[in-house]
Amino acid sequence: MENISEILTIFFSLDNFIAIGVGVFLGVVIGAIPGLTATMAVALALPFTFSMEPITAILLLVGIYKGGMYGGSITAILIRTPGSPASACTLLDGYPLAQQGHAKKALETALYSSVIADFISNIALIFFAAYLAKIALNFGPPEFFWLICFSLTVIISVAGDSVIKGLIAACLGILLSTVSLDMVYGTQRLTFENYNLMDGIPFIPLLIGLFAIPEIMEFYFKKAKPHIKIKAEGIGLSFAELKRCMKSIVRGSLIGVVIGAIPGTGATAASFISYGEARRRSPNKDNFGKGEVEGVAAAEAGNNGVAGATLIPLLSLGIPGDVITAIILGAFMVHGLSPGPVMFQENMTLIYALFIGIMLSSVFLFGIGRAAIKYFSLIADIPKAILFPIVLMFCVYGAYAVNNDTFDIGLMLVFGVLGYIFNRVGLAAAPFLIGFILGPMFEDNLRRSLLIGSNDLSIFVRGPITWFFIALTAGSFIFALRRYIVSRRQAA
Repeated sequence: MENISEILTIFFSLDNFIAIGVGVFLGVVIGAIPGLTATMAVALALPFTFSMEPITAILLLVGIYKGGMYGGSITAILIRTPGSPASACTLLDGYPLAQQGHAKKALETALYSSVIADFISNIALIFFAAYLAKIALNFGPPEFFWLICFSLTVIISVAGDSVIKGLIAACLGILLSTVSLDMVYGTQRLTFENYNLMDGIPFIPLLIGLFAIPEIMEFYFKKAKPHIKIKAEGIGLSFAELKRCMKSIVRGSLIGVVIGAIPGTGATAASFISYGEARRRSPNKDNFGKGEVEGVAAAEAGNNGVAGATLIPLLSLGIPGDVITAIILGAFMVHGLSPGPVMFQENMTLIYALFIGIMLSSVFLFGIGRAAIKYFSLIADIPKAILFPIVLMFCVYGAYAVNNDTFDIGLMLVFGVLGYIFNRVGLAAAPFLIGFILGPMFEDNLRRSLLIGSNDLSIFVRGPITWFFIALTAGSFIFALRRYIVSRRQAA
């Protein structure tokens, strides 16, 4: 309290307000362009911060981060093309809602969920940074292994009408995630001597190909459906619907906070876990995947809940929570600051000025997000015969921009055909995506655990955290299997 005047003096600068506003705006715009992720935006903005004051530079990068997390949901909802990997889960219900003429409702649901989750995540950052970081330090390979096992049980919840087909898709995703150099021995696996695959299959071309290209192929291979105009002033999210979604939003936000505080997990996993939990607990679980606002709310709450929480290990321990916070760590170091316990002693005023700016970024996200809904909704008014060639151009650019390699464009087209086949035979793309994302983490932590324990399996039950996640995994699997059996009996 004795330093509050100094904190306010540091923060209340026009440059700081401009940095937050510009950062959130750029994040929303870039996040909404398929292939241009928030990570790329933060990396490109980093050199422009060298001449800024430290607090201004960090707030600009954090604003881009938070805006990018929400921006990815816009095109995911409107044209089934996730602007970022974390918004891949949002399209499962967001795009069906847009097809039904409720694009504004889906966009408002995503915005309100994002803002609420972001606010909760910021509160957690401010009040629980040291405590949650201490818990995260207790996670070793066995704990991460069981966390990933628990995450994989979400596959049953998003498998669609057939759990068997969902498991087949998930296994295919896990299989393709092994394409790379072996993490332990350094030998090539399933690369077919192609050096482009030695680092694994790039995620952005896969994501764009799996979700965007099949929609374009469906349009040209089948008879075009009448174009439905969606006006920005249409029916939005009602208060009753927001109230109904609130449990899922809060739950998803807390899931995002916990996962974000654990370095190396990420917003995509949080989004799918939050979605799976919402579907498991919702009385409208049968409507998930067909246009359920609660599904959009849960997915967006999960991925935005991560945004503030990833700063917890960064500020408390100097350990970046994900790739974006690793870039932000670079910005700290450029300005002569070393995040960690010492920073709270030597630069406490700067830390709390940063906290004020991070809280204010939620307000900017709401205002800029409202404007984005109004103007980005115009995308849905463009006839598909005009829109899809433009989308295809962005898909090609987005796939190429990651590594500046035409090989990635070919990969995108291959996964586009695979996604189209998935649609034709009734395989859900979500389990495939979950398997591909979690497969490397599953294998890495399994093998590291066995190496640490000298192949002694008792290492997997070495403490209360492992037992906690074992119980969660078993309970989630049994509950999901029981629900599946009951639904099959009812269908019969």
